[in-house]
Amino acid sequence: MNPNTSNTPSLYGLSTEGAKFAAYCGGNLGGENETCVEIAAIPGAVDAFAVRDNKADATGGDLRFTGPELDTWAVEWAQQRGLTV
Repeated sequence: MNPNTSNTPSLYGLSTEGAKFAAYCGGNLGGENETCVEIAAIPGAVDAFAVRDNKADATGGDLRFTGPELDTWAVEWAQQRGLTV
Protein backbone atom coordinates (compact mmCIF):
# COMPACT_ATOMS: atom_id res chain seq x y z
CA MET A 1 0.00 0.00 0.00
CA ASN A 2 1.25 3.47 -0.82
CA PRO A 3 1.76 5.31 2.52
CA ASN A 4 0.51 8.54 0.93
CA THR A 5 -2.94 7.02 0.42
CA SER A 6 -3.40 5.64 3.94
CA ASN A 7 -4.86 7.39 6.95
CA THR A 8 -1.35 8.16 8.23
CA PRO A 9 -0.89 11.91 8.81
CA SER A 10 1.73 13.69 6.74
CA LEU A 11 5.13 13.65 8.43
CA TYR A 12 5.65 17.22 7.18
CA GLY A 13 2.78 18.36 9.40
CA LEU A 14 4.76 17.33 12.51
CA SER A 15 7.10 19.67 14.37
CA THR A 16 10.78 18.83 14.79
CA GLU A 17 11.07 21.25 17.71
CA GLY A 18 13.09 19.54 20.41
CA ALA A 19 14.42 16.87 18.04
CA LYS A 20 17.93 15.65 18.86
CA PHE A 21 19.79 15.57 15.54
CA ALA A 22 22.89 13.38 15.17
CA ALA A 23 25.47 14.31 12.52
CA TYR A 24 27.06 11.78 10.18
CA CYS A 25 30.05 13.40 8.49
CA GLY A 26 32.74 12.50 6.04
CA GLY A 27 34.22 12.98 2.63
CA ASN A 28 35.42 16.53 3.08
CA LEU A 29 38.28 18.45 4.65
CA GLY A 30 36.58 19.05 8.00
CA GLY A 31 35.97 22.35 9.72
CA GLU A 32 33.06 24.56 8.79
CA ASN A 33 32.84 23.04 5.31
CA GLU A 34 32.56 19.42 6.45
CA THR A 35 29.90 17.49 4.57
CA CYS A 36 27.39 16.17 7.09
CA VAL A 37 23.90 14.73 7.09
CA GLU A 38 21.87 15.03 10.27
CA ILE A 39 19.05 12.72 11.32
CA ALA A 40 16.62 12.79 14.24
CA ALA A 41 13.54 10.98 15.40
CA ILE A 42 10.52 13.27 15.09
CA PRO A 43 9.28 13.99 18.63
CA GLY A 44 5.86 12.53 19.38
CA ALA A 45 5.80 10.41 16.22
CA VAL A 46 6.18 6.65 16.09
CA ASP A 47 9.07 5.48 13.90
CA ALA A 48 9.43 8.73 11.93
CA PHE A 49 12.60 10.67 11.11
CA ALA A 50 13.80 13.98 9.71
CA VAL A 51 16.99 14.15 7.62
CA ARG A 52 18.74 17.44 6.83
CA ASP A 53 21.96 19.07 5.63
CA ASN A 54 23.96 20.59 8.48
CA LYS A 55 25.62 23.45 6.58
CA ALA A 56 24.69 26.98 7.65
CA ASP A 57 23.77 27.97 4.08
CA ALA A 58 21.53 24.94 3.49
CA THR A 59 18.12 26.14 2.33
CA GLY A 60 16.37 22.92 1.32
CA GLY A 61 14.67 22.13 4.61
CA ASP A 62 14.48 18.56 5.79
CA LEU A 63 13.22 15.31 4.33
CA ARG A 64 10.88 13.11 6.35
CA PHE A 65 10.76 9.31 6.33
CA THR A 66 9.11 6.50 8.22
CA GLY A 67 11.46 3.96 9.77
CA PRO A 68 10.70 1.32 7.11
CA GLU A 69 11.29 3.84 4.30
CA LEU A 70 14.63 4.88 5.78
CA ASP A 71 15.65 1.26 6.41
CA THR A 72 14.83 0.27 2.83
CA TRP A 73 16.81 3.21 1.47
CA ALA A 74 19.83 2.45 3.67
CA VAL A 75 19.93 -1.26 2.76
CA GLU A 76 19.46 -0.66 -0.96
CA TRP A 77 22.05 2.16 -0.98
CA ALA A 78 24.60 -0.05 0.75
CA GLN A 79 23.90 -2.93 -1.66
CA GLN A 80 24.23 -0.72 -4.74
CA ARG A 81 27.55 0.60 -3.45
CA GLY A 82 28.85 -2.90 -2.66
CA LEU A 83 29.05 -2.14 1.06
CA THR A 84 28.49 -4.68 3.81
CA VAL A 85 26.80 -3.82 7.04
